[in-house]
Amino acid sequence: MKNLFLICLLTSLSMLAQNNVAQKAPKQSNFETITLAGGCYWCVEAVYENLNGVKSAVSGFAGGKMMNPSYEDVSTGRTGYAEAVQITYDKNVTNLDEIFKVFFSVHDPTTLNRQGADAGTQYRSAIFYKNEEQKTAAQAIINALKKVKVYDSPIVTTLEPLTKFYKAEDYHQNYYANNKSQPYCQMVIQPKIEKFEKLFKDRLKKKK
Repeated sequence: MKNLFLICLLTSLSMLAQNNVAQKAPKQSNFETITLAGGCYWCVEAVYENLNGVKSAVSGFAGGKMMNPSYEDVSTGRTGYAEAVQITYDKNVTNLDEIFKVFFSVHDPTTLNRQGADAGTQYRSAIFYKNEEQKTAAQAIINALKKVKVYDSPIVTTLEPLTKFYKAEDYHQNYYANNKSQPYCQMVIQPKIEKFEKLFKDRLKKKK
């Protein structure tokens, strides 16, 4: 990834039709959801759990047709589902623009059906939009990234309508927080979190 990556994001993507985050949040929160797939959902969930304004990040499955898929079903790569994370965020604190900036910063959108050693259609890069606003914003970010040639290879992130999101089994939720000593967490998830914290250091949740 080029060294100008963050600069390109902060300048080119500012043209998106997104409202600026309010300086003073009103008393009543304004929650919205977006569903993203960027490889193993443990990684994506762990990153967004640390972004200020995110209320929850739930690991699950999107993009397939069968009812109530299990992790074992999706792991076959034959269900059409992707490991995805449904993010609920407060629009008074963050916005869709920032959500997408984080997404394209912490995963590789140029590798088809793969993130690192995780391979299969269940690990594809995808944005599951629930309305035209989300679709338009997602397409605008992808177009901007292509225009400034942030990546050496073509972006393969798909834009797919969200038809149904199924929450994954309980042991997949908060996986990194509950299993930090596991090799996968240390070697795969931790570097993504460190990169996120470096790029978005001013947007991290305050430690309790």
